[in-house]
Amino acid sequence: MTIAPCYLLPQLPESLAGLAELALDLRWSWSHVSDTLWQHIAPKLWEQTHNPWLILQNAGSETLQQLAQDKDFIAKLDAFVAEHRNRLAQTCWFGKTYPHPPFRQVAYFSMEFGLSESLPIYSGGLGILAGDCLKTASDLGVPLLGVGLLWQQGYFRQSLDECGRQIELYPYNDPTQIPVTPVRDAAGEWLRLEMPFPGRTVILRAWQAQVGRV
Repeated sequence: MTIAPCYLLPQLPESLAGLAELALDLRWSWSHVSDTLWQHIAPKLWEQTHNPWLILQNAGSETLQQLAQDKDFIAKLDAFVAEHRNRLAQTCWFGKTYPHPPFRQVAYFSMEFGLSESLPIYSGGLGILAGDCLKTASDLGVPLLGVGLLWQQGYFRQSLDECGRQIELYPYNDPTQIPVTPVRDAAGEWLRLEMPFPGRTVILRAWQAQVGRV
């Protein structure tokens, strides 16, 4: 997979490079093999967010250096990275059933994808359904590409005031704190799309969320 540009990555010791690979693949949202890694790094933040990428972004240099010297942690990390790569390299149902498919890829367009609470770009059932379709496609090996919107504000967070009335909060989705990376073109530039609208042109930037094989 393509790892994020350097300005989004923490300064990881070489022995911890596999953490970024695991954190940026949302396969961890339904395959919990590597949960113990994130619990070990930041147990409270893991309990609050279940967001490996956020944990990695907030890990201090001292913590990372200590982990890099922890032989047991490195052994677990290497084993989980190997399991992750081996699993993704396996030929799945689709490849076995359709060794010569009549198409290269299927595009799945949706206004929302409910993949994980760490990527809050969904509001309800249809988003969860769309997210489950991507996860299933990954497990089956279907060559699927999901196309949606990276909402600046996702579904509201609910709280109550002193009178028991509901208050809606719309937190901003900071792209550096959620498991997405910029999509790059062949020249390494951030992919930019120009969309003509009446009287103006809207410029879109593309982000990628890795969902296993999808």
